[in-house]
Parts: sequence; structure tokens; C-alpha cells
Amino acid sequence: MSSVAASCFPAKAEPKGVLLVTIVVVLAMANFLAILDITIVNVLVPHIAGALAVASSDGTWVITSYAVAEAVMVPLTGWLAERFGPVRVFVLCIAGFGIVSVLCGLATSLPMLIVFRIMLGICGGPLIPLSQTLLLQIVPPKHEIPALAAWSMTTILAPVAGPALGGLIGDLWSWPWAFYIKAPLALPLAFAAWAVLSPHETPIKKAPIDFVGLGLLVVWVGALQVMLGNGQNLDWFNSNFIVGLLIVTVIGFVAFIVWELTEEEPIVNLRIFSNRAFSVSMVVIGLAFGGLFGAVVLVPLWLQTSMGYTATLAGYNTAFAGVVSLFLAPITAKLMTRIDHRLLVMAGLLFAALSTLMRVFFNDQMTFEQLLWPQVAQGLSFPLIVIPLMDMSVSSLPPQDTASGAGQFNFIRTLSSAISTALVVAVWSNAIDSNKAILAAGLNDPAALLAKAHAGGFTADQARNLLDLMVQGQSVMLGTNQTFFAVGVVLLLSAAIVWVAPRPPRGENAKPVMH
Repeated sequence: MSSVAASCFPAKAEPKGVLLVTIVVVLAMANFLAILDITIVNVLVPHIAGALAVASSDGTWVITSYAVAEAVMVPLTGWLAERFGPVRVFVLCIAGFGIVSVLCGLATSLPMLIVFRIMLGICGGPLIPLSQTLLLQIVPPKHEIPALAAWSMTTILAPVAGPALGGLIGDLWSWPWAFYIKAPLALPLAFAAWAVLSPHETPIKKAPIDFVGLGLLVVWVGALQVMLGNGQNLDWFNSNFIVGLLIVTVIGFVAFIVWELTEEEPIVNLRIFSNRAFSVSMVVIGLAFGGLFGAVVLVPLWLQTSMGYTATLAGYNTAFAGVVSLFLAPITAKLMTRIDHRLLVMAGLLFAALSTLMRVFFNDQMTFEQLLWPQVAQGLSFPLIVIPLMDMSVSSLPPQDTASGAGQFNFIRTLSSAISTALVVAVWSNAIDSNKAILAAGLNDPAALLAKAHAGGFTADQARNLLDLMVQGQSVMLGTNQTFFAVGVVLLLSAAIVWVAPRPPRGENAKPVMH
């Protein structure tokens, strides 16, 4: 366990009772709002594009703009906390998040909405790692694991609640309400945060600003996110624009790594990757969250495009995993004091792989109830993966690196989600096209099939369309099964990698792993 809180604050400053619960709730809710914004808008892109009179492909910039701003801000959290104070930054970001959410809902054009979404990402990005950092700094060590479990539930529930809530808003109301509903939560939360957290503000360090590192970070992360957000629409590397973005990403990333490792006051402290427990945790969370988020993206996409589900009904199916996770989270917290974290993470990854490999046997006749069983396995996996990995990563770092470590942990998680979304959709689309070509070439006497349909009362065009729909349906089903199999393999691989990490400390008074 981490001893961060004990080392940062004297015993008399430790919160207790109602105050402690309030602090955990405030931090968890801020984290929930920031993560919810990532997924709630995804299902509303067609609604937003239609309302603003733009193409759906242009509407994806609503997602990309937020993702770019958030991805840049998350790894900067350590520097921001050190430079201005973690509580000040946290409170300002919550207040800004509520105000800008309203502005997003009031936008009357796509360019206006994109500008506000960038501002929202700037406010939302630091909330995720800062809420984790403040929790680890303020909560007494003996309550740290239960508090981390409660906080982690918002990380687990928000991605699955987003599509369900977004679907309801799209089907029953209008897209601006996806933004309006966050203001009544965010603004009171900002006042509550200042009231309960301000006594725990830490001294600031006015370090020089690493402008070169900041510029390189913006360049390579921005180029990568724009590439991922638009690659599918532009046919990936058949587009000169996408190829150019890839070149900028690679050169910018290499230059960023070299600069930050040689800079005395880097804007992102990459030296903490020399800690084996931390670096292995980063690899595992990258693979694990990429695989999990790939399933979260693909299931509702398949249900809506191929199974005739509404956005709301597809969201209900996805959200079921979060309900299961809600019950397992407190049990996971208790198990972490008795069982090797690596064993819990491996168990979670095996549940995740099971949920994905179960979907390899999906067919287009599956009922809603049958589709829920893989969600049960996926729900069991979330707490077992996320909660121990978070503790493994930050408990291995000295207190002064907690904010930086939390920022980079959440940056890897965010980046892996974006990469996974792009990869899964691309692999799925390519698998569908490939399967359709194979099935069409292997049809047994298609002329006879067309003749039979024509004899049944179909016109020649209707018969051809019917045959094409049959082939397309089977191609989609095969492509879905194949994509889930690939995701399952990645999850099994990550279950093995977790054992590269050193054995974490066990028990409430254990010291951090410092090697």
C-alpha cells in the first residue's frame, strides 16, 4: 500500500467520518463527469451532425477535438499540480467544466462547438488524474483501498453509462442536454471541493516552464488523435493527409521522448518509467483497457448496425457490465489486502478474455438475454483489473511523483482507448469486406438463388438486393466474431505480462515498492 497520505499530512489533518466520505464522493464524482463526457457524445454524433447541418464524418470532430485537448492535458497534470497547487487546479477545472458544458449545448455551428469542446477537454483532462492524486494524498492509509475502490467505480461505470445515457438523450430529448445535464452537477461540486479540499492544499513550486516539451507534446498527441479520429473516414494510409499525420506523430513522439529525458525540469516526468512496477502497470493497463474499450465500442456498434437495436437498447446492454462491476468493487478492495495484486489483475484479464471469446460464437439470432452473459464476465473483469493496477502503479512511486504517475497512468488509459477504438473499427470493417468477397466468390449457384427469389415474386433488382443483404449479414457476423477473437488474444497476452512486475506490498502498513 501507498504511504503517501501519511508522509504528506500530519495525523491531525487526516479527515474522518462524514468529512472523509464527502471528500471521496467529491473526487469520485469529478472523475465520473470527466470520463462520462468521453463516451456520452459518441452515440450522439449523427444527431449533432444533423442538427448543425454537417456530414456525419465532419461531426466526428466533436469527439476528436475533446480527445486531443484531454490527451494533452492529462500528462501535464503533475506539472500543473506542482506549479499552481493540486486543489486550486482541481476546483478551477470543475467550475470551468460546468460553465463550458453549457456553452457546448448553446453552440449553433460546428466550428463553435469544436472550440467549446477543446475548452471542455482542457478543463476535463486534469480532473481524472488530480482526483486520484488528491485521494491518495488526503485519505488516511487505512482507508486508502476502500476509497480507491469507490473512486475506481466511476472509472468503470462512466464508459458504460455514457452510451446508455447518450442513447436516451438522443431518442427522447435533443443533443444539447448531453451537455446541460453536467452543469448542475459540476458547479455545486466545485464549491464542495473547495470547502473540503482547500485545507489540504500543498506548497507550490515555481519551476520554469518547459515550452519545448509542451510544444512537442501538443504536436505529437494532437497529430495522433486527429489521425485516429479521421483515419477510417479517409481510408487510412491511402490518404496523404493521414500519412502526413503519422509522420508528424512519429517524429514528434521521438523528439518529445529525447527532450524530456534530457531536460532538467521536464513538463512530463518520464524518468518514473525506470520503476519496474510502474512501467509494467502502464503496459498492462494500455493493453487491458484497449481490449476492454474495444469491446465497449464494438458491441453497441454491431447491435445498432446489424441487429436493429436502438441506441438506448444497445446502451442498456453495454451498461449491464457496469451493474455487475458495482457489486464486485468492494469485494475487490477487501481481496487486495490479502491476495497478490498481480493474481487479481490476471483473474480480471482472464474474465475479460472470456467475455470477449464468448462473443466469437455470436450469431444474428442471439436474444437480448443471451447477449447479457458476456457482459457479466466483462463486469467481473473491470474492478479486478483497474483497482489493483492503479494501486500497483502509484504505490511504487515516492510521494512527490504521485501526481505525475497518476497523470501518466490515465494518459496511457485514455490513449489506449482512442487507439483501440480506431483499430477495432478498422479491423472490423476490413474483416467485413474481406469476408464478403470470399462469401460472394463461394456462392453455390447464385443464378439459381436469384431465379428462386424471382419466382417467389421478387423483381430482378429486389432479388439481387436480397442476396446482397444475406451475404452482407453473414459477412458482418463473421467479421464481428473474428474481431472479438483478436481482442481476446490481446487480453490473454496482457494477463501474462502482469507477472513481469515485482510482487506488490501487502497489507495496510506496507511500504511502497521502490525498484
